Amino acid sequence: MTKKFFAAMLIAAFVLGGGTLEAKSLWVDNGAMSLYADKKARNVGDILTIVINETTTQTATKARRNSKSGSINVSTGTGIFDFIRAFSASGGDSFQADGSAVDTNRFNAQITVTVVEVLPNDNMIVEGTQSIWQNRDEHKITLRGIIRRDDVTMNNTVPSNKVADASIKFDGKGPLNAKQRQGILTQLFNFLF
Repeated sequence: MTKKFFAAMLIAAFVLGGGTLEAKSLWVDNGAMSLYADKKARNVGDILTIVINETTTQTATKARRNSKSGSINVSTGTGIFDFIRAFSASGGDSFQADGSAVDTNRFNAQITVTVVEVLPNDNMIVEGTQSIWQNRDEHKITLRGIIRRDDVTMNNTVPSNKVADASIKFDGKGPLNAKQRQGILTQLFNFLF
């Protein structure tokens, strides 16, 4: 069989089959992901992971000092005031208080969020909630903030220190969390005193 025979068979199959040939591009339009596209979040509805690694330390030292003293000396009265006898009195008051406190909080977690809005400058507003239940206790992380597209890494993550206007809320409810709260009477005494 010759090359001419194969060419004739190919043309005959095309003509008899009524098919058409289409040329397709490797470039995919309308935002669809191609084989060569970057897989990072860029549009509303895309998801990415925020890696939370936060440490806060607060140190407070206070010192208060106050003192005062006074004295009175009265001499013996004369004339019609001779009933006044000599006496003296003195008094003093002092107050001193010192206190210090150190509060350190560390939190490491990952939360996957959704792009809810793309701003005109290509920054993205993201938000998401993660709820974990363990032994009837719920541990909930809620995050909202603005990220830059340039801060999204190749594996589609962003460190929490790169989230602008970040609002990260850690909350919990359940039997264990309820036991960690002060009772009503303690709260009342703390309010009054």
